[in-house]
Amino acid sequence: MALLLNEMVRAGVVVNYAVFGAVAQMRYTESVATLDADILIALPEPNRLNLLSSIYQFCRQHGYQPEGEAVTVGAWPVQFIPTLDRLTEAALRDAETAEVDGVPLRVVTADYLAAIALSVGRAKNFARVCALLEAKATTPDAISRLCSEFGLTTAWDRFRTRFPDA
Repeated sequence: MALLLNEMVRAGVVVNYAVFGAVAQMRYTESVATLDADILIALPEPNRLNLLSSIYQFCRQHGYQPEGEAVTVGAWPVQFIPTLDRLTEAALRDAETAEVDGVPLRVVTADYLAAIALSVGRAKNFARVCALLEAKATTPDAISRLCSEFGLTTAWDRFRTRFPDA
């Protein structure tokens, strides 16, 4: 997956990328069950009507077949999610570079994973925030700062009320 993503950047299909969601969470916490890998992307032409057509075309040309909303890369269905707001743009910009088998792979930081999870607000997203806090991958202060910056203070307050020990 890392090779494909880096090649997409070199070819100009995407401007930048970072793994996020459950796969990124596994960098900071114990393994979690997931069915796919979510990749946050910045596109060179973000105002196009069919945002992902160039990605699907590139993947087909490189032997990876789109299936529904995902592209199968090895054993992983991979979903490409364009940045569409200030929070995801910042998460992508501030992502860290890790290495997988000697290949660079950009990953969203734990602070942003928590803030994005709070912005979505599903039960599994709250569990993600709890896991990141329990693993000490992020702190309440770091999450609070991001929530304040990106208009998520109410979501953070609701989380803190529901999970006061987190």
